[in-house]
Formats: sequence, structure tokens, C-alpha cells
Amino acid sequence: MMYPYHNRIKQRIKNGELIDYEYVDHYKDIGECLLLHFCSPPFTRPVRPHKYCEYADILAQWDKKMRKTQ
Repeated sequence: MMYPYHNRIKQRIKNGELIDYEYVDHYKDIGECLLLHFCSPPFTRPVRPHKYCEYADILAQWDKKMRKTQ
């Protein structure tokens, strides 16, 4: 059975678990990635470059929401 990796990450973002994100050049054995930081385990989740476009709108909305609460 295949783990719905990106569906689960997107659900966690919707649930308000995302606390930060960053783009890194070197992450473990992956290399370049978008690194998502969550408030509950697993605390970090990498996203490879070919999936960045799936997260662009989600992270833009998250940024707007976070700016309003700060």
C-alpha cells in the first residue's frame, strides 16, 4: 500500500500544524528541497523540487494567515 505522503502533509497544513518552512540546498540524502516544519511528529517533512508547484498556493495562503496573527 502506498502512503499518501503529500495528501497527509496538505491535511496537516490545513489543520494548522505547520509552524514554518524553508528552502534548503542540502537535506540529508535528498539534496535541494522545501522543508516543512510542524508542531507535532513527524516534525519535519521534505518536499522535492518537482512538487513545489503543488505547495505554492497553499504556502501563500499560510503566509497571509500568519501575517494577520502576528
